[in-house]
Amino acid sequence: MATIQPPIRLTGHQSLVNRLILSTLTGRAVHISQIRPSSPTKPGLTPYEVSFLRLLETVTNGSQIEISYTGTVLLYKPGLITGAAGGSGASNGSLRHEIPNTCTRGVSFFILPICLLAPFSKAPMNILFTGPGIITSSTSTGDISVDSVRSAILPLYEKFGIERNIELRILQRSNPGPRGVGGAGEVQLTFGHQVRLPKTVHLMSSGKVKRIRGTAYSTGVSGSNNARMIEGARGILNPFSLDTYIYSDVSAAAVTRTSQKARTSETKKIGLGFGLSLVAESNAGTFYFADVASLPEGGQRPEDIGTQCAYQLLESVSKGGCVQLEAAPTAIILMAMGSEDMGRIQLGKEVLGNEKTIQLARDLSAFGASGWGVRNPQEGIDSEELLVSMMGRGIGNVGRKIG
Repeated sequence: MATIQPPIRLTGHQSLVNRLILSTLTGRAVHISQIRPSSPTKPGLTPYEVSFLRLLETVTNGSQIEISYTGTVLLYKPGLITGAAGGSGASNGSLRHEIPNTCTRGVSFFILPICLLAPFSKAPMNILFTGPGIITSSTSTGDISVDSVRSAILPLYEKFGIERNIELRILQRSNPGPRGVGGAGEVQLTFGHQVRLPKTVHLMSSGKVKRIRGTAYSTGVSGSNNARMIEGARGILNPFSLDTYIYSDVSAAAVTRTSQKARTSETKKIGLGFGLSLVAESNAGTFYFADVASLPEGGQRPEDIGTQCAYQLLESVSKGGCVQLEAAPTAIILMAMGSEDMGRIQLGKEVLGNEKTIQLARDLSAFGASGWGVRNPQEGIDSEELLVSMMGRGIGNVGRKIG
């Protein structure tokens, strides 16, 4: 008779999403307590974390979620990752997830972890993110824009042998509304390449930057803001790279009704604003990116946003490594879930020493992953980059084994 493993017990709300993803990939239940217990007004799970739990329940079959009355304790028992398989709530092979207007996080907060689950799904992932809370731009809470996810994060999967039928489309752009909530954007994610095991990677060199691409976007405001942002960014980047091209995207803002009453016909535009996403690609296939968007309260000149985004991109390049901080969880988790072989990746010291990366290493250890080996890329030579070695667990895609 098979014994049921007890849930892994963790505390705190930090890295909650990564812990839920690791629980789903490894099939181990997780018990998380002390979720913001000392908050006097809003203890426990936030609305966007509850929304992510609903999304997780949608793309899996058999998951059980138990939340305490105060929301400070969560018990999650993962099920099988089914994606948009028939009978799992999908309509015409597509799932729909609505985000409420109280959400302060960008839609990339939901997309990045779902992309980590998609290669291990029984069926392709096809999800339409919609609702009044969709924000496609970068946010003040630290979320990157959908443009950066599409141009810098998704190409990373190609190194793991996951490259076919992957598409991220922005159907309606949006910026944060008043108080940083709302936006009414719309994004569709299609992830149709499922694998048994990710390939073992050896990312040993970050290379030299060979070109810079970007997207300047204006939503519901004058398109001249794009030209001004591009001019500000080019003034900084042109001396470093001649192959610099920044696209301009001008779109209308979403229109919503001012009241939920049926007879009310008054409407208003939401999600207005502008921003810039820049991506630098090296000759070794490394991507560095930066995001800056206008504040909900306004007061920023487009030229300042362009200059700020360019400086942020240069700072990301100066930190080195084959992935930057926002992309590190994607690469590390795929390496940990891959075949039982030693993989290697070069990370900048600031990325490896960041609190989020260290917490991810601790969480991986709690879920049974092997430890990391860290050394200088070249013996006897001090460097701003470190070589991290880790052994894959060989868990792979359970759905493809039994489906």
